[in-house]
Amino acid sequence: MALGGAASLPIAARSQQPAIPVIGFLNSQSPGSFAHLADAFRRGLSEAGFTEGRNVAIEYRWAEGHNDRLPEQAADLVRRQVAVLVATGGEPAALAAKAPTSTIPIVFAIGGDPVRGRFVASFNHPGSNMTGLTQFTEQLEGKRLALLHELLPNAAIAALINPDSPLSEKQLKDLTEAAAHLNVLLIPLFAKTESEFGPAFRTVAEQKAGGILVTADPFFNGRRERLVELAAARKLPVIYEFREFAAAGGLMSYGTSLADGYRQVGTYVGKILNGAKPADLTVLQPTKFEFVINLKVAAALGLEIPPTLLARADEVIE
Repeated sequence: MALGGAASLPIAARSQQPAIPVIGFLNSQSPGSFAHLADAFRRGLSEAGFTEGRNVAIEYRWAEGHNDRLPEQAADLVRRQVAVLVATGGEPAALAAKAPTSTIPIVFAIGGDPVRGRFVASFNHPGSNMTGLTQFTEQLEGKRLALLHELLPNAAIAALINPDSPLSEKQLKDLTEAAAHLNVLLIPLFAKTESEFGPAFRTVAEQKAGGILVTADPFFNGRRERLVELAAARKLPVIYEFREFAAAGGLMSYGTSLADGYRQVGTYVGKILNGAKPADLTVLQPTKFEFVINLKVAAALGLEIPPTLLARADEVIE
């Protein structure tokens, strides 16, 4: 009795079947914290006609918050000759992906300006093997400060910054300028490891700051549960960059939609697999912004959210 499918084909015929393309997925964080974003990426791939395990394979590499692992992980994916290399979770992953290849198409997801970072020649004409999405997260720090100031009009506000981030200097500059405009006392705090979170939060209490702005950074995003936990223990109002923080128990967030961004990255990878060249694909920019307020947290902090803030919220968690 003959067996059906590939098993019934002669060995020579089976070896001639085209292999499905392999995507290299490089991320600076952990699979747990990025699970819903990996799902959004796969959803975008599906919209472009590709389903993992059916007509495309994905090799995942997670740096678990250790950016020093990224260069070797990227080099390993290049050695495996992946069809497309996806670099997500911020500039360090994109830099690591760029170094070992100038030919494999790269699709990035970063927070800053890809022209300033020298990933592309211009937004409309990337001109190389790289294109992707910028969230422009660092450009929203002043807006986040203004929202927290509206909630706490008479309070000093601390800003938690990762000094190892390539965006940190611009973030501090933008926040300093925004604080001067708003007449807010800004207290910069710095943490580049999780062990530094506790001392930073203690400094907030010692400096009698009324609240904290956690700046946009993949390292902070990957440790959002710990940051939210510390804020709750200290009973501090905090504003973050992404909805995921508010959903995890943070007070407020304002930023772009991460899930929608990763879906867009997936569609771009699908376009490249279908023959498009990165040099011809315009760098994507955010199309969806979210201001989220968690009223359960506000109640626990004894805060009354001004009606003007509630009216502008895109989502209120009750």
